[in-house]
Amino acid sequence: MKATTTIQTGTTTRIFPALFAAVFGLGIMFVVGHVQASTLHDAAHDVRHATGFPCH
Repeated sequence: MKATTTIQTGTTTRIFPALFAAVFGLGIMFVVGHVQASTLHDAAHDVRHATGFPCH
């Protein structure tokens, strides 16, 4: 007798890492976008204007 095993990967196992990365990335952008430290402000100045964060 020969037994065969079928492994099924559902879409949830493929979507979870992408969803986590998207949420994590947006969280980083949100936090950095609102930080008022001068070094971070200077580093992200153009990005702030491009994405609509007020910085002045």
